[in-house]
Amino acid sequence: MNSSGPRFRFAPSPTGYFHVGGARTALFNWALATSTGGTFVLRIEDTDEARNRPEWTDGILSALEWLGIDSSSPTFEGPYFQSSYADEHLRAADRLFENGYAYYCEMSPDDIAQRAKAEGVTGYNGWSRDLGLEPGPGRVLRFKVPEGSTIVRDQVRGDVEFDHSVIEDFVLVRSNGTPVFNLANVVDDMSMGITNVIRAEEHLPNTPKQQMIWTALDREPPVWGHVPVLVNEQRKKLSKRRDKVALEQYRDEGILSDAMVNYLMTLGWSAGDDREILPWDEITSLFALGDVNLSPAFFDVKKLAAFNGEYIRMMSEDEFAAACDPWLPDDWDRATFAAIAPHVQPRLVTFSEVSGVVDFIFNGVEYDEASWDKVMTTDVAAPLLDESILRYSAVDNWQADNLKAILEHIMEPFGLKLGKAQAPVRVAVTGRTVGPPLFESLEVIGQSETLSRLRHARGRIST
Repeated sequence: MNSSGPRFRFAPSPTGYFHVGGARTALFNWALATSTGGTFVLRIEDTDEARNRPEWTDGILSALEWLGIDSSSPTFEGPYFQSSYADEHLRAADRLFENGYAYYCEMSPDDIAQRAKAEGVTGYNGWSRDLGLEPGPGRVLRFKVPEGSTIVRDQVRGDVEFDHSVIEDFVLVRSNGTPVFNLANVVDDMSMGITNVIRAEEHLPNTPKQQMIWTALDREPPVWGHVPVLVNEQRKKLSKRRDKVALEQYRDEGILSDAMVNYLMTLGWSAGDDREILPWDEITSLFALGDVNLSPAFFDVKKLAAFNGEYIRMMSEDEFAAACDPWLPDDWDRATFAAIAPHVQPRLVTFSEVSGVVDFIFNGVEYDEASWDKVMTTDVAAPLLDESILRYSAVDNWQADNLKAILEHIMEPFGLKLGKAQAPVRVAVTGRTVGPPLFESLEVIGQSETLSRLRHARGRIST
């Protein structure tokens, strides 16, 4: 265990896909650990046996690696597993009981509900505090909340005061003998020497309870920091049931890790100027919790795609072609793709789009009927194709610039601008009205195949 410098922790539960909100929290912790010479501790909170699955743990580790949180770095420590610390959780519970900070209660939830209704109160009202009950079957261990208040000193939110009168004596150990989240969380942080707890604001209501446990166990609480939650375009908290929140899904759709990292770091924080596209080293040198905005942060999928497009355009041509490879069918010729790739790169926002953008080169033409009806039913379509077939059949220099010049010459008698003149050729050769630059596409397809497609399209026109 590295005891030098602050110790931050990220403590996900392996109960599903890796949430983008969790990814941002992990990155905030990683950035602070990196910039302060501290340690990033990964703890897997795996005590929910009914929902935990080994593949979810593997998914967490894989997602963190994809984000650049490097498990081989000296800054990284773990993973630890909460289930390994169960005995320590119960020893701490015994200490709290023996030292008078906790007591046993045998009231069931139904007992509590009935008595609360009879007395006109809400929830548990400390009825077992003074009964002096010992441990026993069916009894829970409750923390004895003192009078007064708890002040949580939060690096994001400032001082937040919680009145103890609205905090009931909370359960530490369930009736089946298992510790609850608040106790296990605190004991784990103590065991791992955690000095800084940076997490989502949804955990803030737990913090006064956890701080009371820290104090009762005679330890100094960590430095707290609760960052705003992520919301969708309706400004509702991101939900896995309603929203696209799985980091793995964005990765599998072709979002670059650098783009995702950069975008997540801008959610609730900025560098203090108008720049948003920043390298990681600069982000870590500038990032501070005190600069994090208190308002919920909008996770804008369209803006993430725009970030990704920027990162794609920053790649070299060779890097781009290599990055596209996993999204291309195995039987596509890579040299042919490399020839068209530079003309696709400026237009792409995710790699999952790439095969659909260039499939006409490899798979032949499949006409989009809406495009055909829009372009090929005009009076100029047939004569333009006739002239294009004639002129392109005689070309010796099958290069994009030359092909463009020929079509510009063809269109003059028709009084058309280039965009209108090239539309019938584009639909004939690609099957649609949009796509990579036309003349560069014709060059890659080649003269023989281009002429074959032009003739086929011309034969489909009834005039």
